[in-house]
Amino acid sequence: MIIIGGGIIGLSLSLELRKQGASVLVVERGEAGREASCAAGGMLVDCSVETTAALQPLATASARMYPEFVHELEVESGIKVDLRDQGAIVLPQPEHLPGSPEFLPGKLIPASLAELEPALSETSRPAFYVKERSVDPRALTAAALKTAKHRDVNFSSGDPVTAVNQADGRVVGVTTTKTKFHASKVVNCAGAWSGQITPYAFPTRPVKGQMLCLIATSRTLLRHVIRSPEVYLIPRSDGRIIVGTTVEEAGYDKRTDITTIQRLHGAAIRLVPELRNAKILEDWAGLRPGTPDGLPILGATATPGYYVATGHFRDGILLAPITAYLMAQVIQGENSSHDLTTFAPTRFPY
Repeated sequence: MIIIGGGIIGLSLSLELRKQGASVLVVERGEAGREASCAAGGMLVDCSVETTAALQPLATASARMYPEFVHELEVESGIKVDLRDQGAIVLPQPEHLPGSPEFLPGKLIPASLAELEPALSETSRPAFYVKERSVDPRALTAAALKTAKHRDVNFSSGDPVTAVNQADGRVVGVTTTKTKFHASKVVNCAGAWSGQITPYAFPTRPVKGQMLCLIATSRTLLRHVIRSPEVYLIPRSDGRIIVGTTVEEAGYDKRTDITTIQRLHGAAIRLVPELRNAKILEDWAGLRPGTPDGLPILGATATPGYYVATGHFRDGILLAPITAYLMAQVIQGENSSHDLTTFAPTRFPY
């Protein structure tokens, strides 16, 4: 079995397939876990206002899988991935308020918002509490990579796949820029690069997101994820605060620009004034794999033995456990426990 792409989707799938006894080779164009997975914020958003209706069942199922998923990785890798369950305080867009089940009056945070998050600036906007978790994607990906190696998943790095090879109408392996690998089953988990691998040009594209990381003056400055229309803040247990993000159509350009970073920084300070005393640790940009309809591409292709799991856009971290579980079912010829028809690769004329 060959998995193209060593991000969190490919790594999670490799672990699930190894549980079932498959031998797995992950072929990664660069360094495993260093693209979109490493650049993500790590909010496990399971909120009907912010999740496409078609994706909601998978998002809910995957969010429920996370504690066990993380526990397994932490135990086997020895790496703490900072799964936090304090929830989120959401200051929603005004148009999201009427009739949204997540933002019913019963979930409205009363005048005690200052007690819940003392560092937040005073606001007249309605604020809502949403029960959700967050995780550190860098630690999560490192733990998944270490666990995969511990389970004897093989890796080839720094060698992009250029084609999935066929013979007699079936998959027989892949061609890279340097060599060929043989396998009867191949899964394309190459994220924003998925469409560059022949014979199928899946309509994935890179969607740039710029972010920065602050070091707060206190590890307890923020307890909750804070989401507003202008910016989101994700606290880590070690005192880091992740500030994001942009959604840009900029091709494969991963450069940050100072104007955007300053805008995000300023929005963070307006939300939490104490952050003006925080130090900027770093800034970066990641390339999320977008699709024309905003939904992932999951399932078997028209070529026997060739499968695809890509296009997760902003939900790759959240959807990793359920994607791995369902794709393993599909690859092993079992009935999927969720209907994946909506996400089938055949919905696009590739």
